[in-house]
Amino acid sequence: MTTAKSSFTADLAAFRAEAERWLVERWPRLAEGGLRPDHDVAVFHSLPREAEAELVRAAAAWQAEKYDAGYGVLSWPEELGGAGLTAEHDRVFAEAERRFDVPADHELRRITTNLVAPTLRDHGSSQLKDRHLRDFLSCRTLVCQLFSEPNAGSDLAGVATKARREGDTWVLDGAKVWVSGAQFADFGLILARSAPERPKHAGITAFLLPMSAPGVEVRPIRQMSGGSSFNEIFFNDVEVADDLRIGEVDRGWTVALAMLTFERSQSGSKAGVGGSWEQLRELAAERRQLLDPVARDQLVQAYVGERARILTRQRADAARQRGGAPGPEGSLGKLLWSQSLARIGRAAAMLAGPDLTAEVDETGPYYWGCHVLGAPGFRIAGGSDEIQRTVIGERLLGLPKEPDPDAGRAWRDRRR
Repeated sequence: MTTAKSSFTADLAAFRAEAERWLVERWPRLAEGGLRPDHDVAVFHSLPREAEAELVRAAAAWQAEKYDAGYGVLSWPEELGGAGLTAEHDRVFAEAERRFDVPADHELRRITTNLVAPTLRDHGSSQLKDRHLRDFLSCRTLVCQLFSEPNAGSDLAGVATKARREGDTWVLDGAKVWVSGAQFADFGLILARSAPERPKHAGITAFLLPMSAPGVEVRPIRQMSGGSSFNEIFFNDVEVADDLRIGEVDRGWTVALAMLTFERSQSGSKAGVGGSWEQLRELAAERRQLLDPVARDQLVQAYVGERARILTRQRADAARQRGGAPGPEGSLGKLLWSQSLARIGRAAAMLAGPDLTAEVDETGPYYWGCHVLGAPGFRIAGGSDEIQRTVIGERLLGLPKEPDPDAGRAWRDRRR
């Protein structure tokens, strides 16, 4: 059965029932509590390449099925591939979906639909949108985020990958690092330095780069939890056509800010990243520590942190439903998310004790060791905690900006 977009109702209760009928035809319903029996608690994937490739394929196929039925991007206009409904409909469908044993998600899917697609919608040319937007929204084409560099991680405006124009073609040279899912991506949204004689926030241009282009080399990075979700990418005389440029020449920082805003507004919005409070409580029950006062204190702290994160997320959602654009509040959500993952990890380590190291294997459903090893990475991923605090201080609290002795100086002349 395929649901026609025009048949969707604006009434949320009726829409919820309609969505659940569509879901129940496809997937078994989860038990009360919504925990999949095979859901591990790893923050970053620790799968062999073949297993992660299958995870990406299944997540993308499920997104395509939802998109074709009209459920993929409910709040987008119909002319852009959406259903012309509201963000509340997106939330209602997501809540319904979490009660079914649908395919596990992958970060590359979320980057493609939640970050790249809206950035392309807002800053891409009509030609680019016509050619790629629907394939991105349906995940028939997957896109990674080529932002961070060895010497430009948190200071993203300091990117050094070069973009040299030769007629209607640009030639890229440089490197990117900590790129999630690059080994499975069809394209990458890349920032490159096109005018080194201008200040660092100027002179950057954004492109949609085919990952199969000659001169692109992807090298997986082995993580301490065992997987290789991240990659370093090298570009050696890589040619990209000017019609794949996103936004104006030397105005790529505007594109970057848009994508970062979408990224931070998504932080903590998706279940399934790391261990949840419910799984933590289950661990305490299995270890018969629910009545231990120290364990109870750890559980309460984890619960309070999770509730603060969820309520902050709901407040940001409510603001967007009133017509507001994603703003610096996303930095607060990102900070609360990384803190919550760390807090849950500390509690799990205390509850598991020495068994924590024995549980890092490929047989059990709960690899708490992989959560503990992965949680510190979220203090950096998507913008470090320090960057989020700077955004919160300057843009939410109105504190004075930090002094920059190189302000206004050409990027190539800055002290590095």
